[in-house]
Amino acid sequence: MPNSSGSNRLPIPGAARSGGPDDAIDSSLQNLQIIEPLCAVFRRTLKSEGLKYTPERARVLDTIMRIDGIFEAERLIETLRSSGHRVSKATIYRTLKLMLEAGIIQRVPLDSDQAHYQLVYGREPTEMVICVDTNRVETISIPELAAIRDRICAERGLAPQSHRFTIFATTRV
Repeated sequence: MPNSSGSNRLPIPGAARSGGPDDAIDSSLQNLQIIEPLCAVFRRTLKSEGLKYTPERARVLDTIMRIDGIFEAERLIETLRSSGHRVSKATIYRTLKLMLEAGIIQRVPLDSDQAHYQLVYGREPTEMVICVDTNRVETISIPELAAIRDRICAERGLAPQSHRFTIFATTRV
């Protein structure tokens, strides 16, 4: 459930203790937050839509959590079927739509006929360089970007939740 700041991250109770022998440990835990379990977020989304958390949806969620990086719905279908699970294409596409709405996955803007997705819930924001003529995707790290995001939000009285930064480029000729 979202906390008072609207985030799904929950502070650790008692993390701000002082005066005991565990002060060094407690001070390092002050800013630590626990992320609500992914299946709980998905269950809540389904419930708000009047839908059930079925074994098929659970398998789709579990499979997505095991995929590293960007994936297509067809790859998800192949992965599920190769592991002996039968899930219809309609269930997969509806489940992907629900996960997008819940903020569990995001669409990756590749120039392609097929939609691409990436698991984002509970993961650090990623920055990407996408070569549009080859569809090559490279994840890059820009540590300063989080600081810029935080400063912009603070100036506006906002609490940052995440960010996405994508560079679209073409191969030099």
